[in-house]
Amino acid sequence: MTALLKISGLHCGYGADEIIHGVDLEFVRGEIVTILGPNGCGKTTLVKSILGYVRTTEGSIRFRDEDLTGMRPTERVARGIGYVPQLLNTFGPLTITENLEIGGYRLRRPERNAAIGRMFALFPPLAERRGQRAATLSGGERQLLAMARALIVSPALIFLDEPSAGLSPLRADEVFRHVRAIAATGVAVVIVEQDVHRALEVSDRAYVLVTGRVALHGPATTIAADERIRSAYLGVRETPPLGGAIH
Repeated sequence: MTALLKISGLHCGYGADEIIHGVDLEFVRGEIVTILGPNGCGKTTLVKSILGYVRTTEGSIRFRDEDLTGMRPTERVARGIGYVPQLLNTFGPLTITENLEIGGYRLRRPERNAAIGRMFALFPPLAERRGQRAATLSGGERQLLAMARALIVSPALIFLDEPSAGLSPLRADEVFRHVRAIAATGVAVVIVEQDVHRALEVSDRAYVLVTGRVALHGPATTIAADERIRSAYLGVRETPPLGGAIH
């Protein structure tokens, strides 16, 4: 399939400190892709560079075959890229409906109302509590609200940063069920996640990042069964270093 987002030879970092070294990635419509890696491997820096918050020093970021390199974050969002950060992703004093209205503030009122209706259909737990303040929601409900708010403007691709962080297993399962529902609408979903089991269970493919480079990539089911991943994340046993694609 044609790549929706294609990243080629990406180098980026902070000042003279390069964090990402020649990374190649691609994502297509309707798929779920997880980016894994140990703390400090560059996952957050990589995502921020795609979003435009970290300057690219070399390589290209093409979205819908348009070069985004050099564009401001707001321009990238306008092109159809959404982002749900791990923290501070809802407005606590505002109701669910008001949060969604803010997410769609650029839309005309009829379009915004229609989009909010679609979000309530996609996220039934939010529809049931539409007048409730975000601060009084459970952690899982707030995460659903953050995803709905990012989706209100119909992005083609959305990044989720640690969507299960701080959630109980039951709430985490609920969030990942909704991740599947989002992908079923045709949106490409990219997850940066520490919960390897749940992330790989819902994903089509995965990239493993180590010290700023893609060490391994392939189908999520294959990566989940790979002894190197089991050793690195589950402490099963010592295995050879990561490297290359698996099929």
